[in-house]
Amino acid sequence: MGRKSSGKKQRIEHDLEGAGAGAVAGAAVGAIAGPAGVIAGAIAGGIAGGMAAAAMQKQEKKDDAHTRELDAVIGVSGGEMGAPNLKHPPARRGAYSAASAGSTGVAATPAEGPMQTPDE
Repeated sequence: MGRKSSGKKQRIEHDLEGAGAGAVAGAAVGAIAGPAGVIAGAIAGGIAGGMAAAAMQKQEKKDDAHTRELDAVIGVSGGEMGAPNLKHPPARRGAYSAASAGSTGVAATPAEGPMQTPDE
């Protein structure tokens, strides 16, 4: 399979796969009623399977378009991702927090043991 299928050909292939799967399922269920049930079940299942495959492809196409739209809005597929206009204050000592600087001299009581008394 060196070549890629065209969009229309691929859609028809998927519809036929859905119809085939529906026909097999319909024939299996129709087998309860004998040979006539197998034929009727295969026909009904084939129609239902083909319609379900077509509906799934239509929804997938809508979902892909929506995903592309969202990607464009948040900057995944073009532009810059994130919010480049935020202005954070610079660090005063090169560390962004006491914990990231390795500080252990915190005045608060550690969160171990029973319920602690609230700070005032």
